[in-house]
Amino acid sequence: MGKVFEALALPALAAVLIAYLIGSMSFSIIFTKKFSNSDIRSMGSGNAGMTNVLRSVGAKAAVFTTICDFAKCVVASLIGKAIFQHACAVNSFPPYYIQYGVFLAGFACVIGHIYPIYFGFRGGKGILSTSALMLVLDWRIFVVAISVFIVTLIITKIISISSILAAASFPFSTFIFFYYDYCNRISAYGPYSMLYVWITTAIAFLFSVILIWRHKANIKRLRNGTEKKITVKHKNA
Repeated sequence: MGKVFEALALPALAAVLIAYLIGSMSFSIIFTKKFSNSDIRSMGSGNAGMTNVLRSVGAKAAVFTTICDFAKCVVASLIGKAIFQHACAVNSFPPYYIQYGVFLAGFACVIGHIYPIYFGFRGGKGILSTSALMLVLDWRIFVVAISVFIVTLIITKIISISSILAAASFPFSTFIFFYYDYCNRISAYGPYSMLYVWITTAIAFLFSVILIWRHKANIKRLRNGTEKKITVKHKNA
């Protein structure tokens, strides 16, 4: 274990630093400034996220925000994957260690999105960025989360509850799919231990806790029955 830590400490630090800086590019703030010359954090709900951009600025700015916030975490996660691929190859570590690089970079990117260094550490809630991590990590986890989000949104027309339930699905789908692969030894990264299943599930659970906690104001409004259903600002859209 000491050898693993020593060999992966610098790659992990590099992945985290690069991913955090990428995640700190808050495109909701950038595109709101471009389209309306305002700060999204002083508009609507005050959150630097796609939903607030959609409601307060318009569909065009929201589309750009969605694409770029999703893409930045894909890029960050792939960088983490590439860094750990190299480190694992050099040190002859098991291929499944590469997934830790994806998790680390994805986590750092989400933290950067929530607490962006370029914008006074006031960012969004991290839902889009986390969904991008899911896609890089395992497409099946992504499909489950997106399905939960879409079905809930169709039923409730409320983005916050759709996001909360999608986030809550992360640890469950991680455990189910990784445990299935463990039992059947069909992972693309070769056979791995049950410990890996528990560790990755715990990390996914941490993501869920952070994302749900970031929705605490929404949860309060949901309890009070005052949470708004999805609407689109058509001006400048």
